[in-house]
Amino acid sequence: MTPESTNANNNDRRHEIRFAGSGGQGLQLSAKILAYALIGEGLYASQSQSYEPTSRGGLSRADLVIGPDEPDFPLATAADFILLLDQVAANDGAKIIKPGGTIITDQRLVPSPPSGDFRLLALPITDTAIAIGNPRIANVVALGVLNALAALASREALEAAVGALTPAKFRELNLEALKAGYGMAEAETAESAA
Repeated sequence: MTPESTNANNNDRRHEIRFAGSGGQGLQLSAKILAYALIGEGLYASQSQSYEPTSRGGLSRADLVIGPDEPDFPLATAADFILLLDQVAANDGAKIIKPGGTIITDQRLVPSPPSGDFRLLALPITDTAIAIGNPRIANVVALGVLNALAALASREALEAAVGALTPAKFRELNLEALKAGYGMAEAETAESAA
């Protein structure tokens, strides 16, 4: 994928992100939305995905490699950020986190998060999606958290990508989920600063 405009954020270095969980959680869509937003802001992005042959419940992951230069390898090997939405992916994901990186987990679906030399945030992602009205939007809540903490794409670009890549009948719900994710990240940032 190639960039089309100038990046509004300070993204002058390569970032590796892994979205990991179980099949059916919308992780590939989350990676695609973020890639779409970043490309629109002038960055290069390479997205790869893998999943077990079971349609729901098996390990599923999507890697996103972004930066000002075209990625030379599409897989995350030293991830800056990992988003874990299911226990099935916890051990797999923690193997590639960069020292000092950030792992964001869903506290309901990842009851035994990994530990190590990284920042761990266990947040009520699925519970927030349920409160909004649909547990299937947990991936977009999580995307909002990730982008708010990582400052990869502008919020406007991410909202536009959600609008462009999600079904029209779920667009408003997904935008509400994104907003909730940003709110969760802002609350976490304020709490850790206190």
